[in-house]
This record gives sequence, structure tokens and C-alpha cells, in this order.
Amino acid sequence: MNVEEILARLIAFPSVVGTPNSAIVDWIRSYCLAAGAELTVHPGPEGDRSNLFATIGPREGRGYILSGHTDVVPAGERDWSSDPFVLRREGDKLYGRGTTDMKGFLACALAALPKLAGMNLQRPVHLAFSYDEEAGARGVPHLIAALPGLCDPPLGAIIGEPSRMQPVRAHKGKAAVRLEVIGRSGHSSRPDLGLNAVHAMANLITEVVAYGQSLTKGPFDHDFAPPYSSLQVGVIAGGQAVNIIPDRCTADIEVRAVPGVSPSSVLEPVRTRLAALRDSGFDVGWHELSTYPGLSLAEGSELAALLGTLTGREPLAAVSYGTEAGLYQQAGIDSIICGPGDIDRAHRPNEYIEIGELAGCQKMIEALGKYLAA
Repeated sequence: MNVEEILARLIAFPSVVGTPNSAIVDWIRSYCLAAGAELTVHPGPEGDRSNLFATIGPREGRGYILSGHTDVVPAGERDWSSDPFVLRREGDKLYGRGTTDMKGFLACALAALPKLAGMNLQRPVHLAFSYDEEAGARGVPHLIAALPGLCDPPLGAIIGEPSRMQPVRAHKGKAAVRLEVIGRSGHSSRPDLGLNAVHAMANLITEVVAYGQSLTKGPFDHDFAPPYSSLQVGVIAGGQAVNIIPDRCTADIEVRAVPGVSPSSVLEPVRTRLAALRDSGFDVGWHELSTYPGLSLAEGSELAALLGTLTGREPLAAVSYGTEAGLYQQAGIDSIICGPGDIDRAHRPNEYIEIGELAGCQKMIEALGKYLAA
């Protein structure tokens, strides 16, 4: 199968984040085994979705990981010109949910697998495909924890998120939480007898937004845009009807932190402000939604030099979006981002990838094989 045929099969699986992924994992498993790879499937604690790890070449020895995720964001937008789960070709563009983020990379890795199997690899190439990356990288920590029993310590991990095939050395870390304020309901004609959770949350958010503005004062990392950590309130929910005192309100908040700053630490002042509402009679809740660390690979690292050689492009210092790369680096594995597609096309109707981008990615992976066969 060529890369376009493989991508069509992958797109046909509606592997939306937070849903079972056994169908796509089973297909990839069968394909990898047929190509001669050693493979293990690692169910996550959810019980209905799994990570997948495959090795081509010698099991012993320090090789490289090609990392991607099998899940995609939902495709419920009305602006799709065709079925998002049926690959559509128009000129040199291939349309479908996940073409860029990031089944295009998975297809390239799988398409290269038979050629890698025919090389006399002296060191292995590993495929590490995770689940629920789009929910805050929930699946890959279980796979990373299992790596010591699966392979020798890898020399590096190439995370194939869309970067237009330009290697990227750094990204911000992220943490997201849900704030919950619980008051006391009642009739709106007697506000003195209730505790309005929406009003309390509104005051809290005013303070939180002001705190977020203070982050613009640094610390700075000028490789990023913006060059400082940031905070956003993304979702607010509360109340039942206009004549009922709302007894519950929630707000989802995220921070994106420059490398060297813990995303969770940026949220601590928010936790303190939330807890202070107890003094006014409210109950509060703090619910962690997701977290992952930033990535910071040294400019002079061997992995950056290798990817520069394999792609023929100078590694980019940083991007502002996040990936699983920081988690691999946190586990002691040098990591870099490099994949086909453009992040600006991701999470949108009529997501697409270009044929030439797929060809370039497959060429890079096969060049890695030649490097490991030398």
C-alpha cells in the first residue's frame, strides 16, 4: 500500500478523542505485523483504548522513536465540503479529519515500514502511537512508563506533529483546570437568602484575568510568540434560570508556560484565590483537566543536528502549540518535533495535507533508516 492508500484507511476510522480506538489500533497492528515488525498493544486504564508500540530492526540497541497519536478532534462543524472521515483528493491536496493532525505522519511511518524492514538496520526504529493526545496527552504517559520493558533507552524521539517538515526544538508547557464554586440556591426575589455562585465566579474571574495580565511582565523566552507565559479563561457554565439563584458555577482555565516555568506553578495563585471564597460561605472545587511539560532541546544537540541533516532544513527554535515531546524529554529522551502538514490547518473544517508533504516525510523516515543501517 502506498502512503495515500494507508492514509485513506486511517481517516476512515473515526477515532475521536475520548472514544474507544480498538478498530484503528487493530488495523495498524495487523499492518505492522505483516511488515515484519515486533509489536505490543498497551491498553490504558480506561479499558477501551490503547497505545501501540512497534519495533523494526534489532530489538537490542539504542534507536529512535517515531511518535504520533491515533486520536483526532471531533468533526461536527457544518462547513465541511465532504464527509470528514472519507479521504478526498483534490489536486495535490488530501482532505479529511486528521490528515494534518496527525494521521498524515502515521501514514508516512507505516508506508516506510516495509522499506525499513528491507534495510540492514543496525539500530532499531520504534513506532509509538498513543491515544487521547487531544485531551491533554492522557495516553502517552502510560506508554512512556512501559518503555524500559520494550526497548533499550532510545537515542531520541521524533514527534510527528505538523511542522511543515521543519524540525522544532521547543514548545510551551500547558496545564488546564476546572474551577468550581458551589453556593446556595433560592428564589431570585430573595438574594439575601442565597449564595450566588455565578456572582462569586465573576468576581474571581476578574481577579484571575488581572493576574493573567501580570504574566506579560515575564519571565521571558523570546523564541516564542508571545515570549511570556499566558492564561486564558476558556469556558464558563452556571445557572438554571434567570429567576433562580445559581448554586453552582464552573470555569475552565488554561495556562501555557515558557520552558523553565512549571505550568502548574503558574496556576497556584488562582488556587489561592478560589480557596478564599470559603471565607464567604461557598464550597469550592479544583479539578485538574490536563497537564504536560514544555520542550526545550539544546540547539547543539545531536538530535537537532540529525534532523537538520535528514530534512535539509535548519531546526526552528520554538512553536507555541504543545505536543507529547515534553513528556518524552521529561523521561530522559531527547525529543524534537518534525512532521508533515501545517498546524494552522488543524482542528478546522476541510483539514488537508499536501501530497508533497507526505512524500517529504516518508523520505525523511527512510533517510533515518539508511542512517541506522550504515
